[in-house]
Amino acid sequence: MRLFLAAALAASLSLPAAAQTLRIATAAETSSADPHQYAVTPNTTLRHSIFQSLVDTAPDLSDRPGLAARWERDGDRTWVFHLRPGVTFHNGAPFTSEDVVASFCRMINNEGEVASSFSRIVRMMEKVETPDPMTVRITTRTPNPLFLSDVGSLVIIPRSLVPAGNLDFQAGPQCGVQGAWPTVAQFNDGSAAIGTGPFRLRSYTRGGPIELVRNDSYWGEKPHWQNVRLTPVTAPGPRLAGLLAGDHDLIEAPGTADLARLRQNQNVTVTTSPTTRLVFLQFDVARSPSPFVQGGTGANPLQDARVRQALSLALDRRTLFSRVMDEVTIPAAQFLPDGMAGTIPGLPVLPYDVNRARALLAEAGYPNGFALTFHATNNRYINDARLAQAIAAYWQRIGVRVELDAMPSNVFFTRRARREFSVAMGGWSANAPETMLFFQTWLASTNADRGQGTSNYGGWSNPEFDAVATRAFATMDDAARAELLRQASRIALDQMPVIPVHFEGASWAMRRGLRYAGRVDESTRAGEVMPAN
Repeated sequence: MRLFLAAALAASLSLPAAAQTLRIATAAETSSADPHQYAVTPNTTLRHSIFQSLVDTAPDLSDRPGLAARWERDGDRTWVFHLRPGVTFHNGAPFTSEDVVASFCRMINNEGEVASSFSRIVRMMEKVETPDPMTVRITTRTPNPLFLSDVGSLVIIPRSLVPAGNLDFQAGPQCGVQGAWPTVAQFNDGSAAIGTGPFRLRSYTRGGPIELVRNDSYWGEKPHWQNVRLTPVTAPGPRLAGLLAGDHDLIEAPGTADLARLRQNQNVTVTTSPTTRLVFLQFDVARSPSPFVQGGTGANPLQDARVRQALSLALDRRTLFSRVMDEVTIPAAQFLPDGMAGTIPGLPVLPYDVNRARALLAEAGYPNGFALTFHATNNRYINDARLAQAIAAYWQRIGVRVELDAMPSNVFFTRRARREFSVAMGGWSANAPETMLFFQTWLASTNADRGQGTSNYGGWSNPEFDAVATRAFATMDDAARAELLRQASRIALDQMPVIPVHFEGASWAMRRGLRYAGRVDESTRAGEVMPAN
C-alpha cells in the first residue's frame, strides 16, 4: 500500500497544474460570500481574494497600505486616510471616499451578520467624513490604539450597492437613506460580490467549490493564477488523498500525523507558521440553571471560580501536546504566546494537578462532581474531535460526568451565536500582537454600543476586570497599555471564565513547484501562492 501511495504521489504531483488554475482544498467551509457576514478564517480566505480594506494585514500581522496609500493620526481619536488613486471595482467604477462610507453604513445595516463581527468596529466610530473624493477622516468615540488592525477587517464595496440618497454616516443607523441594503443572498449569487481585489467571484456554492477568476484590471501586482478553485474538504484524510491523487494543488492543515512523512517527500512542499490562534474552553457563568449542566436543573457549578479552576487543573496540556496534537501546538500559559503585549513574562504552562482539582470541587460543594454536556467542533481546529475527547476524559477523572457533543463548525457556530451551550470549545486568532483584542471580544462585559464582549457567550462580567481592561482599550501609549493588559490578564487567569488550552501552528502542503510562505492569521491567500521558480 505504501509503495502504491508513493508511486501515485510521484506521478500526480509531477504533473503541471491545469492551465493557470490553482486548486486549493480548504479545511473548513465558508458561511457566505458576504464579506460583512462573519469574521471566521474560512471567510477571511475568500473575503480578501475578492475585496480589500483601507489597511492590509501582512502575513506577520503588521499593518501595511491597502486601499489607503497612507494615513496619519490627528490627536487620539481621529485618523486621516489618503486613498490610493487609480483603483477601480470589478464593474469598472472608480474607488472613492463615498465607497468607504457606503461600506461602513452597510455593515451596521446587515441583517445577516453573525456575532457583530464587523458592525462592532463601525459602531465605535463617531464620525466618518469625506473632505474630498480621495480622503476619509474617521473619528472614534474613544481612543482606539488598535484601530488600524480593526480597519484591516472592514472591506469596501461600491457605493452603487447601497440605497440611493444623500449618504451621511452621522445621520443615524440608516445613514440618512431609505431602501433595501444588499443581502447575504445577493453576495452568494454573485450580483453584489463586487470588490477591488485580485480576483472576481465566478460562482459560490455553500459547502461546495468556489470559483474565482483573475481581475486583470487589478491595481496591484497581478496574481499568477487565471483561475482559482476553493473546495472545502473538512477531514484531513480526504484532503491529503486529494493532493496525492492530483485533485488539489495545495491543501490547508494536513493531518498532524502525516507531517513528518510529507516533509521527507521530495514531491511535496510543507509550510508551517506560528499563529496566535488560541484554542480555549468557554463557560456559561451567567445562567442558573444552565441548559447543559446537571440536566438543566438546579444551581450552575460553573458560576464558581473554584470549579472553573478545577477544570483547568484537570488538563495535562503537555500530554495533549505530545499525544493528541502531534507536537504542532504550543501548550498555553495565558491568552497569547509569551512576549506579546499584555502577556505576563515567563509564565509556565498552566499546571496539571488532579488532587488539587478534586479538592477545589469539594471546596465548592461538589465532592462527587457534577454532570455537563461539552460542545465542540469536529472539523474546524487541528485534531479538534480528538482533543475534545481527551478533554472529556480528563474531566471524567476528577468526577465530572461528561457527555461530548461534537459537530460540524457551520452548525456549531450558529448554535453558539445563539448562546445555546454551557461549555464550548472555541478558537480565536488575534489580528494584532497583543491581548487587547481577545479581552475586548471574549472577556469584557457585553456592551454593543462600545463593541465589547461581542463573543462573550458565557456572559462573564467582572467589574474589576472591566475597569482595568476598559482603561487599556483607550490608552494610546504602548507601554502603559501593556501594563494595564497584564493586570487584566492576572484577573482573568485567576477567575478562568475561559480556559486557555494551546496555540495552534498552521500548516499547508502543496505539490512540487509551488511555494506559499504561510500566514500568522492562518488564512490562505491565493494571490500569495506562487510558482517555486
